[in-house]
Amino acid sequence: MTSGSNWQLCLSGPSSSSGAGLVVETVFHEFGHALQHMLTKQDEGLVSGIRGIEWDAVELPSQFMENWCYHSWLSQFTSATVQGLLFVHAFEGGGMTLWDTLMSIAKHYETGETLPEDVYLKLVAARTFRAGSLSLRQIRFATVDLELHSKYVPGGSETIYDVDQRVSKGTQVIPPLPEDRFLCSFSHIFAGGYAAGYYSYKWAEVLSADAFSAFEDAGLDDEKAVEETGKKFRETVLALGGGKAPLEVFVEFRGREPSPEALLRHNGLLSVTASA
Repeated sequence: MTSGSNWQLCLSGPSSSSGAGLVVETVFHEFGHALQHMLTKQDEGLVSGIRGIEWDAVELPSQFMENWCYHSWLSQFTSATVQGLLFVHAFEGGGMTLWDTLMSIAKHYETGETLPEDVYLKLVAARTFRAGSLSLRQIRFATVDLELHSKYVPGGSETIYDVDQRVSKGTQVIPPLPEDRFLCSFSHIFAGGYAAGYYSYKWAEVLSADAFSAFEDAGLDDEKAVEETGKKFRETVLALGGGKAPLEVFVEFRGREPSPEALLRHNGLLSVTASA
């Protein structure tokens, strides 16, 4: 097996006198994909890195990393998922602390001032604003997608809009208007790559939140425990690529099948102590 190369190309503009390039979350997200490419241990190209991974699991490392960029020691007082880049250093025994992780990058682009704690807490709170409604919205879209691609009969007793209305009754707090025609612009499932697979968005959130909860369970203030958990994450999720079924890889890392509890907790829909 030979060492591979990976490029992370971003189409964001550079900082200028009129503003900064505030794309931290996107950089962390794409770096998750890069890690899976760089740390793969598969020597067969068709299943190395992110290649060959089932569609509903390919976003696990990227969404996992995306959440880390919000972490600081203050996160223990919130109900949101807020993380930092510590686990990358943990792979090699790095000594960066949780607080240093966030605050080493969270600085004003002009003055260099570190992000104030009150601003950080507002940022965290914004991530859980209407989290329940947004989750239900995604569940509606995913359910309609599966219904239309598995049970819908063209010319039958229901139109596609009837299916949407029926599903919405069980998934929406406020149902759509009778004349709602959102499906006409739902290109993800009709003209994109998500036909019968839109659920993968929410499922990837379940996987990534549950994966991060392994670090919470280990103790985010315990550097040795974080290092050991990070190495396990590296040897399973990041290393095995598409050479092993994603569910088997997850179970090998987590010791059990995925649970939605961590995502609900990170979204502020369950008590923080629920995972204790």
